[in-house]
Amino acid sequence: MKVPTVHFYTKKDCPLCEDAKDLLKLLQREMTFTLLELDIYADDRLLEQYGLMIPVVEVDGKIIQYGKIDIDDVRHVLA
Repeated sequence: MKVPTVHFYTKKDCPLCEDAKDLLKLLQREMTFTLLELDIYADDRLLEQYGLMIPVVEVDGKIIQYGKIDIDDVRHVLA
């Protein structure tokens, strides 16, 4: 079975991002997935694409959550 990859788009000084990161780390304790954290300010393309949406959680290339993250929705997609 393929291990899902979660791209987590974030930035510094973002309370929603910190909350989402904590939730994703907790979820990693119960499910197996690769978590890639990407700072949108490290890439102009990412900043343009996600600047108003962060935090953004993307699973295998599909955005599943942005803004206030619902961990149950993420869990459902990864199950």
